[in-house]
Amino acid sequence: MSDSNKAKVSLRRLIVSSLVGSILSVMVILIISFFIISNVSSTDEVVLKPNSVLRLNLDGALPELSNNVGQDIMSGQFNTSNKVGLSDLCRLIDKAAEDDNIKGIFIDPKQVSMGWSTAKVLRDKLIDFKESGKFIVAYSTMFSQRSYYLASVADELYIHPEGGFSFMGMASQLMYFKGLMDKLGVKAKIFYAGKFKSATEPFRRKDMTPENRKQVSAMLRGMYDLILEDLSESRSISKTRLFEIADSALIREPADAVELAMFDAIKYRDEVLDGLKEKLGTRDDDKIETVSINTLMKVYKDKLLDKTKEDKVAIVYAEGNIVDGKGDQGSIGGDTYAGIIRKLRKKPSTKVIVLRVNSGGGSALASDLIWRELAMAKEAGIKVVTSMGDVAASGGYYIAANSDRIFAEKSTITGSIGVFGMIPNMTEMFEEKLGITFDTVKIGRYAMMQANPMFYEFNSDEEELIQTSVDETYMTFKEKVSEGRGLDIEYVDSIAQGRVWLGQKALNIGLVDEMGGLASAIEYGVEQANLGEYGVVEYPKAKSLQEKIAEILSGDSEEDDKVSMVSAILLQQIQSSVSIAEWNELQHVYRQVNQMKGVQMRMPYFMNMY
Repeated sequence: MSDSNKAKVSLRRLIVSSLVGSILSVMVILIISFFIISNVSSTDEVVLKPNSVLRLNLDGALPELSNNVGQDIMSGQFNTSNKVGLSDLCRLIDKAAEDDNIKGIFIDPKQVSMGWSTAKVLRDKLIDFKESGKFIVAYSTMFSQRSYYLASVADELYIHPEGGFSFMGMASQLMYFKGLMDKLGVKAKIFYAGKFKSATEPFRRKDMTPENRKQVSAMLRGMYDLILEDLSESRSISKTRLFEIADSALIREPADAVELAMFDAIKYRDEVLDGLKEKLGTRDDDKIETVSINTLMKVYKDKLLDKTKEDKVAIVYAEGNIVDGKGDQGSIGGDTYAGIIRKLRKKPSTKVIVLRVNSGGGSALASDLIWRELAMAKEAGIKVVTSMGDVAASGGYYIAANSDRIFAEKSTITGSIGVFGMIPNMTEMFEEKLGITFDTVKIGRYAMMQANPMFYEFNSDEEELIQTSVDETYMTFKEKVSEGRGLDIEYVDSIAQGRVWLGQKALNIGLVDEMGGLASAIEYGVEQANLGEYGVVEYPKAKSLQEKIAEILSGDSEEDDKVSMVSAILLQQIQSSVSIAEWNELQHVYRQVNQMKGVQMRMPYFMNMY
């Protein structure tokens, strides 16, 4: 290359790198500036106006613990407010029932993405709210089956005249990647224990195994029955009739749904709002004072939990994937959670630990680290109780198995007692598609097992060694369940095999002790610890984006390179800002596989029930 061409290339690189650096710098400045403005504007005391209505739209993710999810600051909305979690949302609804300024709730559901057990918890809390004598009105232009399930508790339930309503049963569709891998020349060595352990199916088959089809069918039937039971009670329609309506697709347009008593009437939004004004006793030209859940959080944030009492009940929210190391916010890092429980164990004030699990599992090693600390907490005289959310399966069940008592919702997905390991081999793809070949020299029979296995074909002896490790981990899993649940090891094996169970069935076979939510688990722990007055503390200490940036600006952040921290947040959000459904699914698969290190305790990730 000539000197002039080299100069041109260097110049281009300089321009590109400068441009990228400038863009990142501007973005950082904009976000920090927006944070400062929003922080200043939020210093004023928030006061609820009389005759207000609490508005719930329930869009987006709903974590168990407030802020315990990644923030989406690249969506253009720059939302620096708290992401209210399920526990705080339920407490806020209780506060709304008691607050004289709030006269009722307006449910405005759109894209409800929460799990079915989460929806059940929130639905039951809305039913409790109605006991205050205050109204609940629900309206939307579009209702999915899940959003309708939530909204059906309303005293008045309306739909737009040209709106949409999906009510045709329940289905689950799994995505399989074996065909794609065959085309690319990628082979996956799969090692698993448990004939129902289907987490690796998408990478070794093009369809369901009979065992997986059996368990998925059982879950769908059980879940659908629970949903119809609740809808029947709220809408005064028999379960048999509801099934007929769905199975025969009797609802083709909103008028059909009204005629079948699924809704009270078809209305435009302005008509619904006029009805609200009539309930509030305001004039037609008056504005309805609405309160968002985030505004209510600002009012009651310091009044939701009593932390002043000496004896403490510690709620540890284990939600997300179980991963090695510290993990990120919204995941369960083995080192982080083991450290949290260890600190709680050493505090004389800790009398009860309630583990709130919403996880399909993950790293076997990280799961065992958490299990050990909980076992030591029990040995120290602390009562350990587990409350299960949407899912507490595989590694999520492993960490719960040794609790003094396990509570689950009827719609909780649990069990999945089984393990697997997966090693992709990309040799064929590189050789056939790219012309890149590999050759190996090793000193030591199994030396390549500690090297890069993605370009190496394991022999039978090496595969046997891996399978033995998987089998040993599976036996350890069963032994921990046998010990923690007081069940015979042979019986545990019969209900294990990687099979997933709904909460009610899990109760019948001894995997859980009682049906109930977080409040029931706390109540049990308090009774067993013989506590009078007690305070409640929550872990981990999840922070909103606003709080993270505040730490950076104040110099309190643990990160040495503050600019790198902001950049990392930006890059994370850029990755999460893609909205195409198919791409999100593939990204989901990538994240799961990318986090797999060592033997795994994971349930089938790619199962959605619609």
